[in-house]
Amino acid sequence: MPEYLTTRELADLLRIGERKAYDLASSGEIPHVRAMGKLLFPRAEILAWLNASHAGPQVAEPPLPPILAGSHDPLLDWALRESGSGLATYYDGSFDGLDRLKARTAQAVALHIREDDGFNVETLAETMGEAPVVLIEIARRSRGLLLSPEVKGVAGFGDLRGRKVAMRQDSAASQHLFCAELSAYGLTLGDIDPLENRARTEEDLAVLLQTGKAEVGFGLGALAASHGLSYIPTHEERFDLAIWRRAAFDPPMQRLIQFLRSPAFAARAAELDGYDISGLGTVHRNGASG
Repeated sequence: MPEYLTTRELADLLRIGERKAYDLASSGEIPHVRAMGKLLFPRAEILAWLNASHAGPQVAEPPLPPILAGSHDPLLDWALRESGSGLATYYDGSFDGLDRLKARTAQAVALHIREDDGFNVETLAETMGEAPVVLIEIARRSRGLLLSPEVKGVAGFGDLRGRKVAMRQDSAASQHLFCAELSAYGLTLGDIDPLENRARTEEDLAVLLQTGKAEVGFGLGALAASHGLSYIPTHEERFDLAIWRRAAFDPPMQRLIQFLRSPAFAARAAELDGYDISGLGTVHRNGASG
C-alpha cells in the first residue's frame, strides 16, 4: 500500500463507506492531511490510530518515557528544541538506542545503520522482532572525513596511517562503518593514532577537530562549514526514526512529527547543507507487519 491513502483506499482498509471516511476526517477523528484540495491519509499514522483505538481487555503496559535515544544529528536536535516537543534525548549511538528501545526505556530511536541492501530495517527486525515499531525516514545525510584546518595530505581513508583521529564510541554506527573502511584499505586501529577521549556526538567530534585535538574524524558534512573544517565526502546514509507505534500519537511525538513537515524544517535542512529530505516521512517498516 502507498504511504498516503486516498479516501477510497482508507474506506477499503476500514471497511466503511467513502462518506463515512469523509465524516471522520471532517470531525478531526482520524489523521489526515489536505494537499491541493484533496484529502490524504498517512498510512503509518492510520495504523497507529487503529492500534490506539481498540477496545476490550488489554494487557497493561507501563508508559513509555518521552525519550528519544540513538544517534545524534544536529538537524533533528534543532527540530526537537524548535518544535517544543518536550522529548528528552539520550544520544549514545544507534546500537545503544536500539537496546533502549527494546527495553522500553525510550519511545523512539534515531538510526543510520548501513546494511547490505539498505539501512536500519534488518537490524531493527533482528532487535525488535515483530514488535509494533514504525520506521520513518527523516533524511539522507552526507558523511565523510572531516579535517582540522591545518591538515594537509589526506584525500581518503588510505591516507590515515599515523594520523591523530577523533573516534566515536563503540555503540555508534559511524564507528562500525569507520572500522570497516579502515579494514577495506588494509589498515587497523593500530595503524592510526586514535584520540583517547571518544566523541559521544557528531558535534563533539567536530569540536575536537576545530580545537586541534585531532586531525581527522569520520563525521557529518553538515558540520564542516560551521566549525571551519575541510570535508571529503565518502558516504551517503539514510537517517531514520524508529518509534513505538503506541507512542506515535502522544503529544510530544506528534509535535515533533508535525514540525518535521514544516517549511521551517526544510529551510534549516537547506541551510545546514549535507541533507536531502526529499524522502522525509517515507515508512520503511510499519509495525508488526514489517
